[in-house]
Amino acid sequence: MIDIEVPVPNPGVVPDACFVRVLGMRNGRFVEFEFSIGDPDLAVEMIMPTPLFEAFCLRHGAQRLTPEQEAGLERDRCKWQYGQPGVQD
Repeated sequence: MIDIEVPVPNPGVVPDACFVRVLGMRNGRFVEFEFSIGDPDLAVEMIMPTPLFEAFCLRHGAQRLTPEQEAGLERDRCKWQYGQPGVQD
């Protein structure tokens, strides 16, 4: 028998919630963004024309991250990458 440890789900994760974080615009026509399902910390980067991006967000009921959520995400990513928040050596 194989003993598999199942991780305990993060209580802050909503499995069916979708999130977008807009990273910027390209050529004034394309939206560059991160899309995630359940956990904003795990996302894929995507680029779409603006009208398609808006339709995509509506279709998936995606919530845009607030500036506070984005800042928290960046702090966590810096901590993961550099060992402590804000350190970039």
